[in-house]
Amino acid sequence: MNKETTASRLKHLMKLRNLRQVDILNRALPYAELFGIKLNKSDISQYVSGKVEPGQDKLFILGEALNVSPAWLLGYDIPMNCEQVVSTTDAIPNHPDILPVTTQYVPLLGDIACGEPIYAEENLSAVLAVGAEVDCDFALRCRGDSMIGARIYDGDIVFIKKQDTVMDGEIAAVILDDDATLKRVYRLADGRIELRAENPMYKSIIVGGDAETRSFHILGKAVAFQSRVI
Repeated sequence: MNKETTASRLKHLMKLRNLRQVDILNRALPYAELFGIKLNKSDISQYVSGKVEPGQDKLFILGEALNVSPAWLLGYDIPMNCEQVVSTTDAIPNHPDILPVTTQYVPLLGDIACGEPIYAEENLSAVLAVGAEVDCDFALRCRGDSMIGARIYDGDIVFIKKQDTVMDGEIAAVILDDDATLKRVYRLADGRIELRAENPMYKSIIVGGDAETRSFHILGKAVAFQSRVI
């Protein structure tokens, strides 16, 4: 299945779209800066030459910048464009009670804490198929039990729509310093942010204010999750 390489896929895109390495870098830099990821000319050169394989964070950035699936960039035999979907209509019997299904592929970026924030470890090659109706950009595997009130359990997969703000009460993947956590987000009257768990055993995390020394930003909104039957 994974017959091609990231280098060959990047070279294909450069020829197809008449791009230079500097063009790829210029497209990718705004995304890299948004997520606090370092990316430079040497990185792109090594990826194109095949000397180095990009980590999942930079693979995600390149996919966003070039509007291609990160899984396709890895060499997987799936549609190139992020918006392309695969239909199973032709693979199932023609029966009125069987609904056609379309799927898209999204990268599984790693783990996120449902409890105390933890570092989101990278998963370098995992991709997931999810229904095309789920408007998401990537997925994370949940660890912990702080969101069980929202029916999100340890080991569940949560699908994230990339955005830097959410409405009060929505569940979001957030970065606190270098750690990632999944919580409901509320804006307090004094301008601070409350990260609230869905388990009374966990206290809310309050961020912001004049004395705040931690960095904080929202990765995206949780739009769906995949759970096991327990």
